[in-house]
Amino acid sequence: MPLIALTGGIAAGKSTVASRLSELGAVVVDADQVVRDVQSVGSPVLDRIAEEFGDGILTVDGALDRAALGSLVFGDADRLAVLNAIVHPAVREESARRFGQAFAADPDAVVVYDVPLLVEARVDDPWELVVVAHAPAELREQRLVELRGMSPREAASRIGSQVPDDARLAIADVVIDTAGTLAQTRDQVDVLWEALPLRIAARRSR
Repeated sequence: MPLIALTGGIAAGKSTVASRLSELGAVVVDADQVVRDVQSVGSPVLDRIAEEFGDGILTVDGALDRAALGSLVFGDADRLAVLNAIVHPAVREESARRFGQAFAADPDAVVVYDVPLLVEARVDDPWELVVVAHAPAELREQRLVELRGMSPREAASRIGSQVPDDARLAIADVVIDTAGTLAQTRDQVDVLWEALPLRIAARRSR
């Protein structure tokens, strides 16, 4: 029942790693999807967010307007802390439910939690392995500009708003270097997958 955390900075290729792990047989739980689900229309979490930040963060059909909410909390540590205090406990509970569901369906499943904010919110959870997708900040900035249409200033701001790369690398058991080609990244994931039983056994024997 290995439970693995997968993290990485924005545009670091984490989704590529998650996709390949899924192809190889892992059950991938996407933290971003969990967040969207716990904030769905009519959810207690969305009601609390609207109560705290006002109905201006809702669309006309009652869904969360992520851009409107983001404009209120981005760059404001206090407001972001309030939002996190509402969202994180619900995400923790729902993700744990999904882990349990996966292991109930297959006790030998390899469950991977694809989580951008591991360092910020979930670093102390009982992961059996922490995998970090990593590419230099300059390359990630270039990807944000070329692939996502951001301005260089916006790309630098998004990267700068996240924890430093050193903080992620410091907690890594495995680093997947995503600075090369897609094939090179996938090859590293394949090597990790083959080595998982030994890595997990070594971790459990400590």
